Amino acid sequence: MAHMQKTMSREESDAFAARIEKEFDDCGFGLWAVEVPNHSPFIGFVGLHRVPFDAPFTPAVEVGWRIAREHWGYGYVTEAARCAVRYGLEVVGLDEIVSFTNPANVRSWKVMERLGMIRDPASDFEHPNVPTGHWLRPHIFYRFPPAAPSP
Repeated sequence: MAHMQKTMSREESDAFAARIEKEFDDCGFGLWAVEVPNHSPFIGFVGLHRVPFDAPFTPAVEVGWRIAREHWGYGYVTEAARCAVRYGLEVVGLDEIVSFTNPANVRSWKVMERLGMIRDPASDFEHPNVPTGHWLRPHIFYRFPPAAPSP
């Protein structure tokens, strides 16, 4: 949660889980619970999520993740995100999948690059849900597959 504004209360977490379930019902995709078999029953989530705010690139579907710190560095996010992207493109039929993070979140943008996503500096933005002036407000933007060039 180092690159999030705050941790969620129990009520906020329950509401988030309800939104995830609704997204599966509405769209056929969402954020998957991730576990390590025979080790950890729940280490976080990875999956596809409709971007829930207005921005120049919305409407859009993002691939996103949050994994407990003790499980970083084992490739779980990259493996699961690769599955989510493939599912989104091949099964759901999405034309594009995006991802974004604060520039300080090097681990996340490295995952985006390992997935084959392309940085699009022209689409970098100030996150509308983060207060103006907060160090987490600037976001860098990646997309997969890259947008076709304009004619």
